[in-house]
Amino acid sequence: MRTIIVLLCLMILSVPTLMAQDDATGSLEFRANGEDFVRQGFVSKDGWGISFDNIWVSLSNIRAHQTNPPYDPFSGELTRSTQMVGLPGQIIIDLAAGDADADTILIDTVEDAPEGFYNAVAWMMTPANDGEIEGYSVVMDGVAEKDGETIDFVLRVEEDFTYTCGAFVGDERKGVLPAGDTGDVELTFHFDHIFGDAETPLEDSLNAEAPGFDMFAALATDGVVDVSLSDLKMALSEEDYATYINVLPSLGHTGEGHCFESNLE
Repeated sequence: MRTIIVLLCLMILSVPTLMAQDDATGSLEFRANGEDFVRQGFVSKDGWGISFDNIWVSLSNIRAHQTNPPYDPFSGELTRSTQMVGLPGQIIIDLAAGDADADTILIDTVEDAPEGFYNAVAWMMTPANDGEIEGYSVVMDGVAEKDGETIDFVLRVEEDFTYTCGAFVGDERKGVLPAGDTGDVELTFHFDHIFGDAETPLEDSLNAEAPGFDMFAALATDGVVDVSLSDLKMALSEEDYATYINVLPSLGHTGEGHCFESNLE
């Protein structure tokens, strides 16, 4: 009997502790990162020096989950999510904002987020409802230079993209939120997937799948290219257009972690 009473007391004492753990919260930052390619510029796989003035992305339905496993790689569906926090509305940010050494961009912060490990993130890129990039989900604005030729370019994307990602992959661990502290999750965008990278071997899958810049340069008039996806569908060969459209879903990552994406049919 004495043993039973002791066990009951221990169970009663443990209840407030468990409840306190369940109620423990911190501040979870949602950050976006276009990487050094966006902030510092780079050379494309076909030798164009690319620098960006702006890379606008229109984000919505941004969420972070505590879940195990993070998601089903075949369907992209999150499984057994135990906690979820998210940001409301549509948010438009410029991934090229700041100088070459700028920090990642703070999208917003969720205060009083439940503590724990946010090992999955998800978001959509949808055409902006208003503002400077109204009607587009991504707008890349920059300058390309090669062999004395300079081209001002604006590449506009008007399609939807949906990303579901697991945990951040990189040199540091992200998504961990201790009670009473601050943690962060990162939405990462790999624009070298479009233009390729001269510092990576040409036979690497990155460059093999990247369109490069030559196809856009060929459309320049008086040193300017300003095109949307619908323009490119008419102007490019079927093969070149397919190369471009097929690589766009791979923009979204979390660090080097790949995401399940669904967009263009």
